[in-house]
Amino acid sequence: MVTIILGLIGLSLVVIVHEFGHFLIARTVGVDVEAFSVGWGPALLTHKGKKTEWRLGVLPIGGYCKLKGEDGFRAAIEQKLDFIPADKGSFYAAHPLKRIAIALAGPLFNMIFAVLVFTFVVAIGTTIRTAPNRIVLSSETGTTMQAGSSNPADMAGLQTGDILQSIDGRTIRDYSDLQEIIASNPGKALSVQVLRNGSIQNLVLTPRLDANTGAGVIGVYPWIDPLVSSVKEQSPAAIADLKPGDKILSANGKPIRNTIDLMNSFKAANGPVELTLERNGQNLSTTIIAKSLEETGIAFVSITRTDKASSLPDAIAKGAKETMSTFALTIRSIGLLFRGVNIFKAVSGPARITYLIGTAASEQIKVEGLAGLVPVLSFLAFLSVGLAIMNLLPLPVLDGGLILVFFIELARRRPLSAKTLYRYQFIGAAFVLVLFVVATMSDIFFFAAR
Repeated sequence: MVTIILGLIGLSLVVIVHEFGHFLIARTVGVDVEAFSVGWGPALLTHKGKKTEWRLGVLPIGGYCKLKGEDGFRAAIEQKLDFIPADKGSFYAAHPLKRIAIALAGPLFNMIFAVLVFTFVVAIGTTIRTAPNRIVLSSETGTTMQAGSSNPADMAGLQTGDILQSIDGRTIRDYSDLQEIIASNPGKALSVQVLRNGSIQNLVLTPRLDANTGAGVIGVYPWIDPLVSSVKEQSPAAIADLKPGDKILSANGKPIRNTIDLMNSFKAANGPVELTLERNGQNLSTTIIAKSLEETGIAFVSITRTDKASSLPDAIAKGAKETMSTFALTIRSIGLLFRGVNIFKAVSGPARITYLIGTAASEQIKVEGLAGLVPVLSFLAFLSVGLAIMNLLPLPVLDGGLILVFFIELARRRPLSAKTLYRYQFIGAAFVLVLFVVATMSDIFFFAAR
């Protein structure tokens, strides 16, 4: 329940920011706002202001801003009029440029919200737990991403133990940096600088598109030293008397270089595994009874990195830069939908978005208290940018579709007929319905798989 509540709050916040943009600019340019609702459905609470009725809807999902006369084309069709009624203070009575400003305000406020959130996040600082920028080839575990084809990492000539120092001129500080740049560049040839056995190697790496996620992948794992950081109480590892600080040297007689070696040993044994440990300079032996490394209850030492702005101007600059980077990445992601991505897995509907926000928030709060909300805020900023871009698409019903219509009206120097607008909006409604069905099916498959 907590997960659902937190998810709904996060999703609703982004939508309400969008709708408030429409509200504020509409009032500024003289268009009456009949109602502003937080949530949908019948109103639980209402407050009648001078010009606007404020509502709290029964369904806590987003909200809406109802402008006077915004659906005037329907009234024109019902009354068999060729024109849309333009009563004083109504949406269609306003000049096309004012209507464009109103339509543009929603996405603009989402972008401003993202800048503010990213600025706040980098101002207070975020701590990232990750692994070093050293890799293990997944092909060593027998894992190939595509049947009959080598993984991109193998094709590029990467080797287990390589330290990736830079990609396309960008310094790779840790595995988190590596994941970010690989995921955002599927199909792009990247120049990679690798440190191998003390010498520099220059390679070309082309990430492969993962059709299920839309992200680039290359087929590597992070190299994590087999040094125990913590042991879960009453776990197989605790029963075997493993302790923080232990270094695992071998498993069933095979040397262990990293956690992937250890994972392979458990996978091969499918039962008890005899471990040789180093503890306080002495070697010890113990047997752990588990069928997989995940079952053992062992956590391994990771590295942490704190990203924090040096000043408020620096935070604002970084917040704006992160927003624009997210904008560009989202545009590229939309293009991937036409390159063979499985939309039933890569596209998320409201239910999955709510679940992901709520899960991230509840898990982070459990571990770090209120400080755990910082990564969640970043996720909301990403979502806000996505909502802005989606609404700017030149499709009927969306803000971008309205902007297109009003620019056409400016060019023609006369409004489109009520019938034309109605047909245009009908096509848009049909498109949105199809998109809703796809997103809903995607959510169903996601939750069924869990």
